[in-house]
Amino acid sequence: MNPIASPTTLTGQPLSRFPGLRTAAALLALALLPTLASAREEAAPRAVTPRGGLLADEQAVVGLFEQSSPSVAYITTETVQRGVFGGAEVSQGAGSGFVWDATGHVVTNFHVVKGARRVFVQLDAGKPIDAEVVGGAPEYDLAVLRLKSVPKNLRPVPLGSSRDLRIGQTVYAIGNPFGLQRTLTKGLVSALDRELPTANFREVAGVIQTDAAINPGNSGGPLLDSAGRLIGVNSAIRSTSGSSSGIGFAIPVDLVNRVVPSLINRGQAPLPGIGVTPISPDQVARAGISGVVLGAVGRGTPAAAAGLQPYNPQTGDLGDVIVGVNGRTVQTLSSFVSELERAGIDSTVELTVRRGDKERRVRVKVIDLRG
Repeated sequence: MNPIASPTTLTGQPLSRFPGLRTAAALLALALLPTLASAREEAAPRAVTPRGGLLADEQAVVGLFEQSSPSVAYITTETVQRGVFGGAEVSQGAGSGFVWDATGHVVTNFHVVKGARRVFVQLDAGKPIDAEVVGGAPEYDLAVLRLKSVPKNLRPVPLGSSRDLRIGQTVYAIGNPFGLQRTLTKGLVSALDRELPTANFREVAGVIQTDAAINPGNSGGPLLDSAGRLIGVNSAIRSTSGSSSGIGFAIPVDLVNRVVPSLINRGQAPLPGIGVTPISPDQVARAGISGVVLGAVGRGTPAAAAGLQPYNPQTGDLGDVIVGVNGRTVQTLSSFVSELERAGIDSTVELTVRRGDKERRVRVKVIDLRG
């Protein structure tokens, strides 16, 4: 049986016969190991490809955000609620808002601050500031806050107009969806003149529909046009999941600009009406009646001056049923209120009134029911 052959050199002689060479070979192998490992494990950073300047439309959006975002507020609230076992529990809420003027007024949705015990407003990267609610209009889902400590150099959002908006215009929403502050989304004006149900069987007319992503927490934040002007207040979404589905609604700025000064000055907003007390829409619907059935007509009101007659519970006579305003069909109380809001206080509207099988038209002045 032959012994295992020893490693040989290039001369064919065993390395064991050359102890000096064997040691040198071992040292050379050890010296090469770090170099080989380095070649396998380390890589140099790639060079950055210069991109040049931003495109013009990108730069415009960046500028819009940098100019507008310091005016957007992150609003948090504390509300006391009755607990399961009768005790008081403090719950927290959040939403968005924006600076209205340099004296510290901030606009948001009414539902953001409804029932709040404490309200805090955070602007830009500053600390939360205590605020108080100075006025609220649930019929328009608008509220005004006043900062208790007014920072220097407040920057109100520039006002635009919603009257001349066109479907297809680019719009931007800035807010705090899911508590993620100062989030910018972009979209289009998807539709105009929508109606948004609010409180007391009322609807806001002329609402802007947009596909800019609006999520919980965006409520009360500004909807801006491409010039950075306020055109609406983001208020609601239509979604089966509770998140954005590309259908959001904003209260038009022309309405906001009428309501907010009244909230600041009086704490409440004007309420258009003609001096009637309608019968509950649920009762009217169950009776299969289309239109507004009058439960009462106030003395000395425009409705009384126009000769409108209410429902008579003794005889069962429906009286006058309002079925149209200024040529537009009215089938529900909410649509009637929307038409009065569209016409505005101190205007005169033409009502289409049905009594039995006959219709007639009467002219009635729209007044502020809150005086």
